[in-house]
Amino acid sequence: MAPSGPGSVRRRCRRVLYWIPVVFISLLLGWSYYAYAIQLCIVSMENVGEQVVCLIAYHLLFAMFVWSYWKTIFTLPMNPSKEFHLSYAEKELLEREPRGEAHQEVLRRAAKDLPIYTRTMSGAIRYCDRCQLIKPDRCHHCSVCDKCILKMDHHCPWVNNCVGFSNYKFFLLFLAYSLLYCLFIAATDLQYFIKFWTNGLPDTQAKFHIMFLFFAAAMFSVSLSSLFGYHCWLVSKNKSTLEAFRSPVFRHGTDKNGFSLGFSKNMRQVFGDEKKYWLLPVFSSLGDGCSFPTCLVNQDPEQPSTPAGMNSTSKTEFLLCWNAAYITPVPPLLLSPFLIDHSTSSGGACHDPTILLEAVTPVAVPKPF
Repeated sequence: MAPSGPGSVRRRCRRVLYWIPVVFISLLLGWSYYAYAIQLCIVSMENVGEQVVCLIAYHLLFAMFVWSYWKTIFTLPMNPSKEFHLSYAEKELLEREPRGEAHQEVLRRAAKDLPIYTRTMSGAIRYCDRCQLIKPDRCHHCSVCDKCILKMDHHCPWVNNCVGFSNYKFFLLFLAYSLLYCLFIAATDLQYFIKFWTNGLPDTQAKFHIMFLFFAAAMFSVSLSSLFGYHCWLVSKNKSTLEAFRSPVFRHGTDKNGFSLGFSKNMRQVFGDEKKYWLLPVFSSLGDGCSFPTCLVNQDPEQPSTPAGMNSTSKTEFLLCWNAAYITPVPPLLLSPFLIDHSTSSGGACHDPTILLEAVTPVAVPKPF
């Protein structure tokens, strides 16, 4: 039987309190349904055609809003796979070693077969003391969930869940459909809102629902548009909220656009390759959440170029000197299997104005020009 005490009671109370924002949004959504569908469409609208069109469009947006919100709340965040957890022997060895180079040497040996390329600000292996695992790229520990979350974006109190690799697409769709929901209500309610102030509505309780419905929809439209716009920008740059505030650090240094593959490929990272699923809250994101495509990253030679079980194609890296106007081959490097082909991507320009690293196959060796 689990021990009960002050700490256990506090944790239970905290879990209950975390649901308050979700309950608030649910109650607000329920009231908006009553105010719009019943009081506005059925009671106040006199034109039958207008009623039918508004009710059909409203219920479509309402269904997509609720579906994406539900998926964002109840999709469990993904945690690192077992291969990133230290073995019992490695944990014992790590506990015996003091913090410092010896400690890092243990982690380097444990991480030698893992596809990780990001580091801490000091250049050390990213390790979580609480979860006792080596963090995959873009993985962070959530203090609220007390877990390491793959491609963590942020912990959202409005969904009482961590937004990360497993539900980031759902979160984006939730923002999109909630914004469309509010804009639709505000647009179709506007004429009746004006009638309220010009005494053009009958003196019933419907007029107050209509007034508050417009205010609520307009207010949420402003806040949601800014939030949705910000996350659209993050998707276009293939960044998370955490990475926007603190750029990821690779072996060669900080690179704020290290995961950017160009606009089209960045979109596909979140929404997937099949466009028919883009607008539906079903999981279609690319990858496994543990390793990600990288752009212009000098990979760590101590790390494998592919996860276990995958074959990589031999690649030759070239240095393109813009000022010299010729291409000079440089020795092959261990490259990520996901290193992009810049000839087919947009927005994947080099961040150094003098050089551009381009991955090409050995059979496509260009001649000096």
